[in-house]
Amino acid sequence: MPGTSRVRVTDDIAYRTVRENFAALLAEPGARADVRLPACPEWTVRDVVAHMVDNVLTALRRASVAPPEVPAADASPGELLDAWLRLGEGLDVHLHANDGERGPAVLVMDAFTHEVDLRYALGAPVPAEHVAYRRSLGLLTAGFGESVRAHGLPSVRVLCDGAEWVCGAGAPAVTLVASRHDAHRALAGRRSHVQLTAMDWSDDPRRWLPAFTWGPFTPPAEPGDALSAG
Repeated sequence: MPGTSRVRVTDDIAYRTVRENFAALLAEPGARADVRLPACPEWTVRDVVAHMVDNVLTALRRASVAPPEVPAADASPGELLDAWLRLGEGLDVHLHANDGERGPAVLVMDAFTHEVDLRYALGAPVPAEHVAYRRSLGLLTAGFGESVRAHGLPSVRVLCDGAEWVCGAGAPAVTLVASRHDAHRALAGRRSHVQLTAMDWSDDPRRWLPAFTWGPFTPPAEPGDALSAG
């Protein structure tokens, strides 16, 4: 039976899974609201939950759905999480109705990326399987491919646990082989140029390093979370 990372699930299921994982992580002893996220050093745990709430409110407004509540600016982390859990139920309906479109994919990818950020901040394990990997990697490889084209570079083949993406135009000039986790962190701006270069490439990848800065993502100057073995 294929792992959950390879099974296509609808965007509402992927997003709800991330939301429930956040709640479970924040219920753990030691999950303090003032802990900073290494991947987003300007943010605390409270800040990332507030970001999740803001994303839901924005998505509901764009869908012309009046949110049932808007948390106060000084809401506590617990109040923010409760608001996200309640608002998320309404958002799930919108995500299901628009499954497969770019907007829902962005919400899934952003939430999942920050779930992993939160896991590193709290010292929690990163699951080998997750329903959000497939959707997130599809969006990230597409965005990276646009950046590759914008930089006038040959395309990159990304091989990832049985899946393959060609990022850019034309025949691939180089291949990157990575686990789902490493590919996700690399394409989402969580790995430094030194770490990116150390990944499993078929040729010298340095000419492609500028393309890893795209959209909201910029590789950190110092090494981020460690490369995984699988």
